Amino acid sequence: MYNKLQYISQGATPDEQWFNIQTALDNGCQWIQLRYKNGTNMELSALAATVKKHCEQYAATFIINDNPELAKQIDADGVHLGLQDMSVTEARSLLGTAKIIGGTANTFEDIEQRFNEQCDYIGLGPYRFTTTKQQLSPVLGTAGYQSLLSRMKTHNINIPVYAIGGITMTDIPELMATGVYGIAVSGLITLQDNKKELLTQLNQQLYGSF
Repeated sequence: MYNKLQYISQGATPDEQWFNIQTALDNGCQWIQLRYKNGTNMELSALAATVKKHCEQYAATFIINDNPELAKQIDADGVHLGLQDMSVTEARSLLGTAKIIGGTANTFEDIEQRFNEQCDYIGLGPYRFTTTKQQLSPVLGTAGYQSLLSRMKTHNINIPVYAIGGITMTDIPELMATGVYGIAVSGLITLQDNKKELLTQLNQQLYGSF
């Protein structure tokens, strides 16, 4: 099954992106989602190819954000799609059934859409305010996750859900208790000096009993 911890990459330049991804992998992260909005297509392609090789060395899952064409070009493990990106159906046609396709959701209607599109997992958020995205959907908080996961059970919607958006270490027990499958984080890992200790603690929290 999927790893419960996703790292969504940060960095204003290819070098910053690569450094952050490399240190995350070197210290135990097993799922990378490459999210790089500022570079040229050439820069993104070169970065993705480098990250793919490093992920292969660590047997880590490698997902590309919002770019199914590039995912196909470099044979990444899959792609993550926002609600305004290529449809899951189109991406599935392009990438095939063996690749992972994740999708963003903010509301129950989004969740239903993603489930009907046969996404492999949902990135549901944001949990709280985050500066990672310029246009932020309404913040859910713990109560929002409890409500949405409860409605999913009622409607027999069974799909892994990752909480995302400004999550800190102390949020994890409460979040996991709502029924989410895992978490996707960015700044929490990027900004931590001792990444090995952090990733050890994160995995203990995510795979422990709540």
